[in-house]
Amino acid sequence: MSIDNNSHAGMLAQSVGDFVKRGADLPRVRALSQTHAEFDRAQWRQLAELGWLGVLVPESCGGLGLGLAEAAIVTEGLGRALTPEPYTAVAILSARVLEHAAATPLREELLTGLVTGDRIPVLAWQEQADDFGGLQIAATATPFEGGYRVSGQKKFVIGASAADGYLVTAQAKDGLQLLWVPRDAAGCSTGLHPLADGRSYGEITFKDVTVPREQVLATGGAARAALDRALDHAAATASAELVGVMKRANEMSLDYMKTRVQFGKAIGSFQALQHRAVDLYIQQELADAVLRDVIGQLDDAPADIARALAASRAKSRCADAALAITRAAIQFHGAIGFTEDCDVGLYVKRAMTVSAWLGNARTHRARYARLSVQAQRKEAA
Repeated sequence: MSIDNNSHAGMLAQSVGDFVKRGADLPRVRALSQTHAEFDRAQWRQLAELGWLGVLVPESCGGLGLGLAEAAIVTEGLGRALTPEPYTAVAILSARVLEHAAATPLREELLTGLVTGDRIPVLAWQEQADDFGGLQIAATATPFEGGYRVSGQKKFVIGASAADGYLVTAQAKDGLQLLWVPRDAAGCSTGLHPLADGRSYGEITFKDVTVPREQVLATGGAARAALDRALDHAAATASAELVGVMKRANEMSLDYMKTRVQFGKAIGSFQALQHRAVDLYIQQELADAVLRDVIGQLDDAPADIARALAASRAKSRCADAALAITRAAIQFHGAIGFTEDCDVGLYVKRAMTVSAWLGNARTHRARYARLSVQAQRKEAA
């Protein structure tokens, strides 16, 4: 996002930029992908020490109590460096769910641990590829004296490789349940599947997992409201990550066009490439402008439909722009762009995974159209 360097937001953006230059760089990303670790606990603790894991967490739990504008600045900066740690999945998605869960000792413990980096709670809500909103839930929570027994499976869980436990959605007779299930709970197993960018997603299976009542975080309408709000806010901040990815890929392309010589001239002097570069820059600026507008609305969105419309608007625009810009970056680099050693390929892969996560551009356009009709009918009634 475009930011005044002298403002509070500008100083935060500068801080993130300095951080990624000191170690959150591409050689580290490559090294982690080769070991399949995808996560550096020491790096995660640094994010905690800087306060960024607690950007959205209330001050009463040790967080900063800020808004999505600040969270988006951090996410965009980390996106420029392709930071593999699951910042959006934990510091945004899980934090937002927990923030609006019932005020229990467990909620306070999880939020406090999230802020310090000692606990990594990950939301496990999705079961089908076409249901990023978690509306089609087959996982069941069967009541027994003292709690529930949970059975079912969750897929596409980002951050599962490092998770200490899961915030799980399941259906019970008395409505939707949001439950805390430790990773090592009896009957809970985690399988990891590779993503295009070297990270992985989790497939979590629950077989009669005992969940005491003390580990119930929200029930019924409160659980649904917490989940929906968290997913919309995470979709917006994932859009900020895509903006960071596309901006850095664009910079790499322009730098290469200034130095690559063909027919005795830098290829950046060729009019056809100049026109294409301008078109892509316009897409970048449109995406950035939409993101700024949406982030400014989301914290105080007056209604669920308004919030969902804003989130879908950002994700669809930023996903399309990021894919177009990163794919063009490969072409600008020519044959070398297709090689494993060329860094621009890493940006294509990250754009592919983040664009698909939490709903791709096509899904969000369809959602936007559907919700627009609902809003019009509601206004007319």
